[in-house]
Amino acid sequence: MASNKKTVWYKVLDNKDRLPEGRVQTVTAGHQGICLTHFEGKFSALDNSCPHQGGPLGEGSIENGMLRCPWHGWDFHPCTGLSPGGFDDGVTTFDVKEEENAIYVGIPEEGEHQETISDVMIQTMVNWGIDTVFGMVGHSNLGVADAMRRQEQKGKLRFFGIRHEGAAAFAASGYAKLTGKPAACFGIAGPGATNMFTGMWDAKVDRVPLLALSGQVHTQVVGTGAFQEVDLTKAFNSVAEFNHAVHLNSNHSELMSLALKHALIKRDVSHLTFPDEVAFTAKPEKEKAQTPENRITPFNISPPKEMLTKAIDMIKSAKRPAIIVGHGARFEMESIIEYAGTLNCPVITTFKGKGLIPDDHELGCGVLGRSGTPIASWFMNESDLLIVFGASFSNHTGITPKKPIIQVDFDPMALSKFHKVDCALWGEISETLTVIRKETEGTTQSIDHRKEIASRWQIWRDEKQSRLQDSSTAGISSIAVFDAMNKVTPDNAVIAVDVGNNTYSFGRYFEPKQQSILMSGYLGSIGFSLPAAMGAWAAQGDQRPIWSVSGDGGLGQYLAEISTLVKYQMNIKHIVLNNSELGKISKEQRAAELDVWQTSLHNPSFADFANNCGALGIKVEKLEDLIPAMEKLRDHQGPALLEIITDVNLI
Repeated sequence: MASNKKTVWYKVLDNKDRLPEGRVQTVTAGHQGICLTHFEGKFSALDNSCPHQGGPLGEGSIENGMLRCPWHGWDFHPCTGLSPGGFDDGVTTFDVKEEENAIYVGIPEEGEHQETISDVMIQTMVNWGIDTVFGMVGHSNLGVADAMRRQEQKGKLRFFGIRHEGAAAFAASGYAKLTGKPAACFGIAGPGATNMFTGMWDAKVDRVPLLALSGQVHTQVVGTGAFQEVDLTKAFNSVAEFNHAVHLNSNHSELMSLALKHALIKRDVSHLTFPDEVAFTAKPEKEKAQTPENRITPFNISPPKEMLTKAIDMIKSAKRPAIIVGHGARFEMESIIEYAGTLNCPVITTFKGKGLIPDDHELGCGVLGRSGTPIASWFMNESDLLIVFGASFSNHTGITPKKPIIQVDFDPMALSKFHKVDCALWGEISETLTVIRKETEGTTQSIDHRKEIASRWQIWRDEKQSRLQDSSTAGISSIAVFDAMNKVTPDNAVIAVDVGNNTYSFGRYFEPKQQSILMSGYLGSIGFSLPAAMGAWAAQGDQRPIWSVSGDGGLGQYLAEISTLVKYQMNIKHIVLNNSELGKISKEQRAAELDVWQTSLHNPSFADFANNCGALGIKVEKLEDLIPAMEKLRDHQGPALLEIITDVNLI
């Protein structure tokens, strides 16, 4: 093959005897795919891609003296690459030489990489601070993946290859819930992208930023029923606040900037899909990657004056105020707790806000709602004013509408969403709280609740101690599991929890100190915990211990991700409560006066599975073994799983 470029030789076969006469084999020379043939005593090298549909010729065979394409049966000469009959669709050939029984192929020296549209968009993504991607590389996203690879080589990006794209989206959601910053999830066209849908919804309804990137088939075949063809912009219209396909004539760096701006400001999901014809195309000559400089305004928004005046008057006249905090207040807790101290008032959390104030804090009253403590509900019901920061009022949250309420939220649509509140303060929590503190300092009438809080905690802890005595031959009680976690889990751990009875018991019995709790709040999706822990590990695994908790039903959803933990040595500790049943569903069937049906589970040994993957797997069936096993889990350096056989009725 004639070329003005320097020829570079690559050893493609250590021993020529390994390719018998009359056989072909796929090899690689640099980045060039080669179909290596052995025919009539001669080794030849052909371009591995059939000119018709790109079929891999090295997977074909030599029949009747011709190399036959494995995809559609077209013939080429094994040495010259020419088609019979003089057709002009022959295959490019490359020089071959033999040295010391090895086979070498010579190809023209590769030129410098020419930046593509994918390069400029991924560089823009990195410039905006997105340095973590969870996903799966596949045939329709290879151009984007290659752009990510270049950023990873520069140390600017980390890519975690997962076993299921649903786990990628949950991991990105967990990352954002912990940090407030987006990560990206990444899939191929069709099923790879649609697999991300559930995790995208989890981020959306819990109001955290997420960037979803998907490959796509050629634009010209969208809507024609081509292989893996799904119109992803239409498919994701309901979940993505910003949702666009990338086109050849798009303003590419601006498109990525807008996607991230929407995700960050709206605290929502953005989705971009890359059709095949776009991803590898060279970027326009003058286009450069953008940065976020001067693209996002400061968020220190103060509430309207008239509502602020009303809130201040309500606080000044209250004698038994109570502060309720939700997940949206997680980055302002130091100021909120400090203000609660000046009011001498209880601080209650929603379930999504569990752990935002330690349960052993003198003003902490635990979780409100269906998986909460009687302490929280007591002080809400005894209050004469509720001051709510970063929480909604859904039925699961448990905030009563029967009390005077001040609600603070950055999103005006979240204010009075489910029913009217007495004073809706539209503003950022930090700015709003600063103004309220200044205007109410030294003028409030709130009584000191500390002794009453301590008394109510003692009543609840006595009750829990009584429940700890419950035993069964079927397995360990959930309260015993979380009592052990109270004693063993590191104080600064991040704990991702799943859904089901195990999570209700966690909410009721686990007493957080400085731990951060992650959950699938409003979506309530089974399988959330382990992938979310992966996201937490990517965000803060070098700073904090990462734990996750699930039932057997939840772990079964993404069990294969144990191998992902091992691949990347994610130091995650997973506790699975194995009762061989979807216990919460059984409970709901009984409550509806129905027969319990199809809720039993046939499980593997989760501990053995973890060990087979290369993690540490431990199984506990006796109460006396529980704490030693949990301590072994905690102290292990590397991914580890503790399987606890539990009684479905002891929750």
